[in-house]
Amino acid sequence: MIGSNLFSAAEHTQPMSEINTTPLVDVMLVLLVIFIITAPLLTHAVKIDLPQASSQPLPEKPEVISLAIDAAGETYWNDAPLLQGELKQKLQQAADHKPQPELQIRADKETRYQVLAEVMADAQNSGITKLGFLSEPKSN
Repeated sequence: MIGSNLFSAAEHTQPMSEINTTPLVDVMLVLLVIFIITAPLLTHAVKIDLPQASSQPLPEKPEVISLAIDAAGETYWNDAPLLQGELKQKLQQAADHKPQPELQIRADKETRYQVLAEVMADAQNSGITKLGFLSEPKSN
C-alpha cells in the first residue's frame, strides 16, 4: 500500500493552469521601494552661471571708394573721371556719410608724389579717417 500511493501521485501530471504571481509581486515591490528611495537623488541639479546673450545688430560694412590716379595726375572716383576741383566736394560728401566709407587710393607708379600728397591732404582736411593704398604685387 505504501508503494501504491507513490505511483498514484505521479498519475496527476497535468500542467497547472494558474500562474503563481506571488514572486512577481515581491520583486515588483522591492523595485518600487528602490525607485522611491533613489528618485530624489536623480533630480539633483548643479548650479552654474550661464553667460547672458545680448542681441546687437552687426555693424554695417562700410562702402569702399576707389580713387585712382594715373601717371598724368588725372583722378578717377570709382573708375569715373573727375573734373578739376570736384575731388574735394566728393571727399566731403563721403566724409559726411554714416558709416564713413573707406577710401582706397590706387596710384600709377609714374605719378608724382606731390599729386598723391595733395590728394591725401584733401582727404584729411575733409574728415576722411579710413584711408588705404592699393598696389600690384611684384612679378618675378
